[in-house]
Amino acid sequence: MQIHQLSVSHEEVQDRLLVRLNTQEAHEYRFWLTRRLALRLLPALDQSLIRLEAAQPGVAATDLSTQQILTDIKRDAFLQNADFATPYAAVAQHLPLGPEPLLVTDVQMTLQAQGNLEVVFQQKKGDSIQSCHLNLQAQLVHGLVHLLKETLIKAEWEIGSPARPLNNEASGPLPMGPTAYKH
Repeated sequence: MQIHQLSVSHEEVQDRLLVRLNTQEAHEYRFWLTRRLALRLLPALDQSLIRLEAAQPGVAATDLSTQQILTDIKRDAFLQNADFATPYAAVAQHLPLGPEPLLVTDVQMTLQAQGNLEVVFQQKKGDSIQSCHLNLQAQLVHGLVHLLKETLIKAEWEIGSPARPLNNEASGPLPMGPTAYKH
């Protein structure tokens, strides 16, 4: 799947975030994020970005402080070159997840050996599980984090308050295996 555009918007009536992405193949994937999930997902994405940037070839950032500086530099470079002015083109010919957005109840993230972040969005309803696997390069993760932060501010959701990390640790690096969050 070649991701072409990302969009994050706040649906005021339902008080949820709608994450949409369209692909070069004219597929659109749509996800609902609740406030609780979004506020817990954002710090996990930030931590994953630090690990993702530190794992890039030729990078020798071994301590957390240096990794954070490297990530900030990469984020600034991305934001200078990113195109946030072009409107999201909602011209999907295919909706692989169905006509309604997936209400995300669980998220799993795994750093891949090839330098990507695999994000699995799941919707669990009773015994039924529907999921979508996204394999994101660092630039797409930077874009997603930026759009999430902007939308959380517009929605007036409190992003300044510390959220409990997804791995239930007060601090420290994420484990090398998958990180999961259940709503």
